Amino acid sequence: MKWTDINDIAIELYEAHPDVDPIGVRFTDLRQWVMDLPGFDDEPEHCGEKILEAIQMAWLDER
Repeated sequence: MKWTDINDIAIELYEAHPDVDPIGVRFTDLRQWVMDLPGFDDEPEHCGEKILEAIQMAWLDER
């Protein structure tokens, strides 16, 4: 998975943290949680605030 795989990341985050409200997650934590997902293989510097916002919204939709 790469940072641009927004929907796949959102599904994985939902499965890994089903009781977490995505809106309450700090971007620093969200970034780390994404990088810790199995199968995630991208460089940390390829991530920015817009990508994290998109992941957060997709995770919220998945929830």
